[in-house]
Amino acid sequence: MISGVVTGDRQAVIHLTVRGPTGEEQEIQAIIDTGFDGCLSLPSSLIVLLSLAWRERGRALLADGSETIFDIYEGTVLWDGQVRRIPVHEAETTPLIGMSLLQGYELTVEVQSGGKVTVRALSQAKRG
Repeated sequence: MISGVVTGDRQAVIHLTVRGPTGEEQEIQAIIDTGFDGCLSLPSSLIVLLSLAWRERGRALLADGSETIFDIYEGTVLWDGQVRRIPVHEAETTPLIGMSLLQGYELTVEVQSGGKVTVRALSQAKRG
């Protein structure tokens, strides 16, 4: 199980450890963004710090209807006690956790300042 908190700005945040290919690690605070279908986004400064390997370019349709092109890197995260290799989207924003990383998990958010955020693995029967 992963725990976090709701900020005064009503953002559900959790802490996450991100690792680069040669073992560099960075603990980050990331916002859970249910409108983001990727795994994780990081700003370029963290991507450089962790020496993440570039993989490809991607396209995204933003909430305002505009389209953007971005770079995708390969990173590793410690997720619910397990090491997972994931694609990392470069975005000059606060780190975001998307729905692909949450796949197979239940997200519970107490939407009030200081409220609990819980990410819990679904049982095998529910994963279907």
